[in-house]
Amino acid sequence: MNDIAEASHRGRRTLYTYFNSKYDIYRAVIESELDVLYGKLEEVLARDIPADEKLILLAFTRLGAIKEVVTRNGTLRADFFRDIWQVENVRKEFDRKEIQYLETIIRDGLDRGIFLLKDPRQTAEILHYAFKGLEVPTIRGAMKLDYNKKEDREIIASILFKGIYAKK
Repeated sequence: MNDIAEASHRGRRTLYTYFNSKYDIYRAVIESELDVLYGKLEEVLARDIPADEKLILLAFTRLGAIKEVVTRNGTLRADFFRDIWQVENVRKEFDRKEIQYLETIIRDGLDRGIFLLKDPRQTAEILHYAFKGLEVPTIRGAMKLDYNKKEDREIIASILFKGIYAKK
């Protein structure tokens, strides 16, 4: 708390007025960063583009934004890898919202005849966890997906919409 007080140019007592512990500050930082992430995802939702394009844009936007958030907060990055369960606890609401965003896009695609599937909610959940599984390799730089590269968009689109089966 001394380091945080010094870095924020506030007294420790002032910090304790708002936060009970370092964990509370950590949680507040994560929640603040998640608000930024919500904003970026909501910008994608508001775009007037077909649902399939919107789904791809959402995937790239979320991965880029999460990498940006974790990279910007060096300590957050260290804690992200050290205590993933703590981060998971804080992000429960984000996960719920993202599944809702995905389901909105999927339902729009169904209404417009772009998608054909039986369970939009379960599909949204599966996509959410698939995207979530790409976070750590993206943050660490092992996976370098770039929305501006046509090849990257095409491979994600192919996996999402065609799967990996050969045409029959």
